Amino acid sequence: MKSINPATGELVAEYQEHQPAEVDRFVEIADQVFREWKELEFAERATVLSRAGDLLEERAEDLATLMALEMGKPIAEGRAEALKSAWGCRHYAEHAEAYVQDVVIETAAAKSYVAYEPLGVILAVMPWNYPLWQVFRFAAPALMAGNAGLVKHASNVSGCALAIEDIFLSAGVPEGLFRTLLIPSSRVGPVIAHPRVRAVTLTGSGPAGAAVAATAGSYLKKTVLELGGSDPYLVLADADLDLAATTCTTSRLLNGGQSCIAAKRFVVDESVGEEFTNKLLAGMASKKVGDPLDPKTHIGPQARVDLRDELHQQVVDSVAAGARLVLGGEIPPGPGAYYPATVLTGVTTGMPAYHEEMFGPVAAVIVVGSESEAIAVANDSDFGLGAAVFSRDLDRAEAVARQIEAGNVAINGFVASDPRLPFGGIKQSGYGRELADLGIKEFMNAKTVVVA
Repeated sequence: MKSINPATGELVAEYQEHQPAEVDRFVEIADQVFREWKELEFAERATVLSRAGDLLEERAEDLATLMALEMGKPIAEGRAEALKSAWGCRHYAEHAEAYVQDVVIETAAAKSYVAYEPLGVILAVMPWNYPLWQVFRFAAPALMAGNAGLVKHASNVSGCALAIEDIFLSAGVPEGLFRTLLIPSSRVGPVIAHPRVRAVTLTGSGPAGAAVAATAGSYLKKTVLELGGSDPYLVLADADLDLAATTCTTSRLLNGGQSCIAAKRFVVDESVGEEFTNKLLAGMASKKVGDPLDPKTHIGPQARVDLRDELHQQVVDSVAAGARLVLGGEIPPGPGAYYPATVLTGVTTGMPAYHEEMFGPVAAVIVVGSESEAIAVANDSDFGLGAAVFSRDLDRAEAVARQIEAGNVAINGFVASDPRLPFGGIKQSGYGRELADLGIKEFMNAKTVVVA
């Protein structure tokens, strides 16, 4: 398994795959250690998770450098990701016990309540775009709940995966409770099928989610899926256009545009369409593309050359279908998987930029004639992960937000995951929730107990 620097095309490191017998042994060990871990008091587990948070802060610079080398994340964003992961660990260390307290329900019985108990070994299939945070937002609640965790990370970020395992071990997680599986995607099925694996969570593409869900379903195992998105950002006629353009630019270019919850479709009222587009253009054009290790870089390379080329083809096909390319849209010469900030206007139904997830720094501007049309366009998508609404009238904005088919909606801001809030999507963006109280309960048995 190889990690290739997407900025240069050079080999970062090679890793030896775990063989099937090793993986089976890891699953069995995780199950054995789980049975001891789940008996610990919450305070004991919290001490370990808090220490993991400390280590993430201490190692933030090294982790940011590793992410830059393995998948091209600008180093400033990598530092922020490490610190956010530390926040996630500490949040669950502090709040997990309260989240899963027994819920007493008054019935005709002498006593009745719901008790939350861990399930056992949970398999996480994780993507490369947020190689730390995606794992910790699963692992922090799962481990605090008393579960064990196995992570099959994306092959190009195997170094990050092993670094996470080392953080947990160094923090005091018992050896074998949390394990990285160095296996390709083609070998995930047998791990799901293992009788000691109780449930699966995946963050990734729709086809990957469907494949995991189908396999897990055939073994009657629960899944939580956080899949792709084509997030609409609605700019209403009364929006603060400077705020909207700045926020939309920031959201569109986070992680080089490689985020499920990045702003992707900009649905703009025609009365402010030209002014907003000009401000968006200025913001997108101002962002520097370059070496992710350079602190002045805003946009690093895309994670792989093949992904960059797929993105470019979506742009080419959208232009061929009638979209106007007003910024970027050309593959730069030289090595690396670079792609510039790109803006398409005149986007309409039937174009890739309208219907598909554009997983890179490409903004699609869609001008509409009314608020009702804006809502209809926002919902005219197979996806339903995130969305945003910009308006000076907050009551109006909330009313619009309630009509958008998405799991997360921001008003006058951009969508971001937060350990205190449930996170997830609907439609082809997946199901189930991560984070907050709902996230920790996803992988716990809600046991009803009735005393007659």
